[in-house]
Amino acid sequence: MRVELADELQRLEDEGRTGVLHVGDGEFHLADGTIASATCSRTTGLDRLVVEAGVASAEDWQRAGTGDPGPMLGRPLLETLALLSVFDAAYFLLATPVVPEFRPAPAHWLSAVCHIRPRALVRECARRGDPRSGPWPAELVDRAAVVPVRRVRRRRVVLTGGQAEILAAADNRRSVTGIARDLGRTAYGCLEAVRDLTVAGLIEPPVGAPASELEPPDAGPVADPPLRRRIRHATPVPEGDEWEPVDHELLTRLRAALEDLA
Repeated sequence: MRVELADELQRLEDEGRTGVLHVGDGEFHLADGTIASATCSRTTGLDRLVVEAGVASAEDWQRAGTGDPGPMLGRPLLETLALLSVFDAAYFLLATPVVPEFRPAPAHWLSAVCHIRPRALVRECARRGDPRSGPWPAELVDRAAVVPVRRVRRRRVVLTGGQAEILAAADNRRSVTGIARDLGRTAYGCLEAVRDLTVAGLIEPPVGAPASELEPPDAGPVADPPLRRRIRHATPVPEGDEWEPVDHELLTRLRAALEDLA
């Protein structure tokens, strides 16, 4: 994780700043120090998520962006999708090795429904693990095609619905980012599914994948329960006085978001 960016986000939170923090191929929109929106060219935009979920039409979203967000703010699931979009973009942006640049600007219209403390965002991205680890480093999310194996060596593999959807979409051509956008899913969620499918021997590892991250080809059949997401090389979480009080409101919103994805 790029320490400079995490520090800058926390500084802006402490100072209660409002504006846009530009980071490589994306940006964070802050309002009074909290994050209202985040975008990244490697992830599925919130506009696509809301349309795919049936929350709004493309025209509704365009009107909101041009100064008429009122009709959008009361839509069900908008807050949930906004939260997921921010965490999705942040996972990739926090690993971007560039110097962030902040510019004051009016608050984003999503600040009325989405407000995430930068410290909570940084902790969650750290909990998800090192973006550079595993058979699919995050840097390959938009660079390598997802290729299904030609022959499955295992006799039985039990998949979750999301994993089956990603496997069916693998076509030797689209990247994780491309699949996520076409399905209207988060890039991080698709990346985790591809990582697990690769470990299970159903997706070909990208060129240069660390052999130690993959199970041997002759591994036995997986257990009956569905494959579970794994946290690989997770960044150690702080202990003792370094922890801040849990943001129960944020946890409640995140749990609702995860339940909606189930």
